[in-house]
Amino acid sequence: MLLQDRVALVTGASRGIGAATARLLAAQGAAVGVNYANNREAGQSVVDQITEAGGRAVLVQADVTVPEQVQQMIDTVRSEFGEIDTAVLNAGMNFPVKPFVESQWADFERKLVGEVKSAFHLCQALVPSMIQNHKGSIVVISSTLSRHSDMGFIPHCTTKSGLDAFVRSLATELGPEGVRVNTIAPGLTDTDATSFIPEDVKTAMGNALPMRRIATPDDIAGAVLMMVSDYAGYVTGSYTPVAGGGLMI
Repeated sequence: MLLQDRVALVTGASRGIGAATARLLAAQGAAVGVNYANNREAGQSVVDQITEAGGRAVLVQADVTVPEQVQQMIDTVRSEFGEIDTAVLNAGMNFPVKPFVESQWADFERKLVGEVKSAFHLCQALVPSMIQNHKGSIVVISSTLSRHSDMGFIPHCTTKSGLDAFVRSLATELGPEGVRVNTIAPGLTDTDATSFIPEDVKTAMGNALPMRRIATPDDIAGAVLMMVSDYAGYVTGSYTPVAGGGLMI
């Protein structure tokens, strides 16, 4: 039980990487707030899976770009389990994959402003109590595309690069307060968000990697667990690719 007596909040936890992360943190002893934006049924399914396995979880709805909803979500988790000492910022905004010359600023803005805004409001709401308790771990889910680009992914690459800088800056400020902030950067991962990629293409992309496969949500969840555990207690401001060797730094 690496996270015994810890209280975690995972945003975007109704499916994919967020759901896998919520289940794993709960399996390792944390009480978990499972956030969803719209799909209550999927979020409740994650909570049910956790509780049926003997863990503790509470379902919390919030649009994480709205500060009032963020605060209400955090208050709900606190009232259920106590102060939050672990946060995984996984919620992301969809965007159309298209060449830059066909892009619309509205789509770009929604992705860029939405994800940075959500990280800002979540951290502003969570950090004061972490500072007070001189304890906390925040993980932001980025992407290897923040370090290398791909055709049609300019909004995603730009947004994740901004979040990487946000993490480094926050880690610098909060290190003296005992609060760690780190980035986990998945490579191509088999989730709903990548369902538009044909399976044979995914297989070919996986075969080109040193690990000879693309990631599963559980692969990313494992890296998050590693980072939030006390065994990584001296790690902050880091950028950790979880990409089967697709990005080595």
